[in-house]
Amino acid sequence: MGLTIAQKIIKEHLVSGEMKAGEEIALRIDQTLTQDATGTMAYLEFETMGLDRVRTEKSVAYIDHNTLQSGFENADDHRYIQTVCAKHGIWFSRPGNGICHQVHLERFGVPGKTLIGSDSHTPTGGGIGMLAMGAGGLDVAVAMGGGAYYITMPKMYKVELKGRLRPYVTAKDISLEILRLLSVKGGVGAIIEWGGEGVRHLTVPQRATITNMGTELGATTSIFPSDEVTKAFLAAQGREADWKPLESDADAVYDKIITIDLDTLTPLIACPHSPDNVVKVSDIAGTKVGQVCVGSCTNSSLADMLTVAAMLKGKTISPDVSMSVSPGSKQVLTMLADCGALSDIIAAGARVLECACGPCIGMGFSPESAGVSLRTFNRNFEGRSGTKDAGVYLVSPETAVAAALTGVITDPTTFGDAPVITMPDKFRINDTAVLAPADPETAKDLTVRRGPNIKPFPDSHPLEDEITVPLLLKVGDNITTDHIMPAGAKILPYRSNIPHLSQFCFAVCDESFPERAKAAGQSVIVGGSNYGQGSSREHAALVPLYLGVRAVIAKSFARIHAANLINAGILPLTFENPDDYDALTQGDTLTLSDVFVGLDRGKLTLKANGKDIPLIASFTERQKKILKAGGLLQYTKEEAK
Repeated sequence: MGLTIAQKIIKEHLVSGEMKAGEEIALRIDQTLTQDATGTMAYLEFETMGLDRVRTEKSVAYIDHNTLQSGFENADDHRYIQTVCAKHGIWFSRPGNGICHQVHLERFGVPGKTLIGSDSHTPTGGGIGMLAMGAGGLDVAVAMGGGAYYITMPKMYKVELKGRLRPYVTAKDISLEILRLLSVKGGVGAIIEWGGEGVRHLTVPQRATITNMGTELGATTSIFPSDEVTKAFLAAQGREADWKPLESDADAVYDKIITIDLDTLTPLIACPHSPDNVVKVSDIAGTKVGQVCVGSCTNSSLADMLTVAAMLKGKTISPDVSMSVSPGSKQVLTMLADCGALSDIIAAGARVLECACGPCIGMGFSPESAGVSLRTFNRNFEGRSGTKDAGVYLVSPETAVAAALTGVITDPTTFGDAPVITMPDKFRINDTAVLAPADPETAKDLTVRRGPNIKPFPDSHPLEDEITVPLLLKVGDNITTDHIMPAGAKILPYRSNIPHLSQFCFAVCDESFPERAKAAGQSVIVGGSNYGQGSSREHAALVPLYLGVRAVIAKSFARIHAANLINAGILPLTFENPDDYDALTQGDTLTLSDVFVGLDRGKLTLKANGKDIPLIASFTERQKKILKAGGLLQYTKEEAK
């Protein structure tokens, strides 16, 4: 039996375990990346390991999230990351150099390599044939130290693309179509491989848009073949030597095959407040728009920006619309300036923002009250934009520009002939904003600089055999990490200060939760299905740990968040019978007894309101040891004795 693309990479990097779906496997990691919203914590964790240098082939730290410096906090964190990188062998991408996924695709990604990043959209690297996965910061720290990365061996899905995209129909529309078909939890436990004749007509930036958005399916990762298109992209980046061909075997077996006919695809739009709430643009055409944002790691490539510039050239943005454009990297911005496209964007009335994540994570450019914002981003969760009552829609750059010019949601296919974009044979290479680490001898004398906003890792607690605590918060389905630990310009500067951050925990759902949690001392949270979807931010586990949360009981969990809870020493338990969710009420006193025996047999009993509720505690032997120790850091220290 032949192998899929992902299975080939996994086989080459397998440290332990069997390649059977559902089995735990350990992978050797070639590359890591961090960004500044998660990086400070990841490097604090790495430092606790006591290692002089990272042991990966390449580790890169990016500054792209916390770039608004209204106080000392972000600047201090940036300096901390820069100095820890110089000392420990990590490359440092300076503020303004660009968004981690865009820059990594341009300058560092290598087909056939493994990459984990402390950002959920790390699967962007699958656009050039990497096995690229989002992970919690602690898992990234362990990988930097030479440790393996553990995952459950995924199922294999394949999406067959037929035909070719028509004018004004884009890779973003392909991403929205697969979300429409599968939903935000349709890819859980699977790697999605893209193939078929239609793949040959997709550029690397288009492929990267699709693998980036695969994160919203809940997939472990997404991946494309490494072919002549990939080779041409790497050659244009001066990195042809990094290319290697990679494709699935003709007799590879998939758990599911989905077919999308590109010839019949139309412009699509995700309505508030979920990436899978997808309809045709034409279905809601005419809806008034107040804001348009182009950029993010999903749609900020040179090709995207040239398309935007061509559609805006000689025109003026509607007086009712405020439009921002965020190039994905310094390379993209420089090339836009060189060819004159930047002038066309500015002349039309758009505001050009820094090469950073910006509005995508609520770092500025929030919509007006109850405003409608069209964004080329990957998420439209409620409140993520910084305006709780805003209606955020996800669209392609083409649909975004059409709305910016008309002031209403507009099907771009009504705009006449689509602009023809000619991409250069060579990209402009200037890596001066990426700082190399110091050599090992020099590094010994370097000092890591820590600002007063950087606080220690929160204390964990060894697992107890009986836990009696209040059910402090009960929430519904599809609770995101933005619900648990919001982002935004007011909160992100405190990502290295868990005590301060804790006052915002679950504020979107219940502003009283942090104070009630502190008063209770210890507690349990109950959730619905797909609990913890969205970002890889481990703060969504570390802050509940700080607030005394001992367990989360849900109908089902998102992959990365479940791993982060285990790493923090918090029990992620699932209902054996999902209907038992209805038997619990916020404020109930809950008891978990015989916890150690229950972990060993894979089932626990929850006592509540005189009723015994069976819970599934399905963990690997390694995960059981981590939970019993009180988290991955404690487990690692015990194993090192």
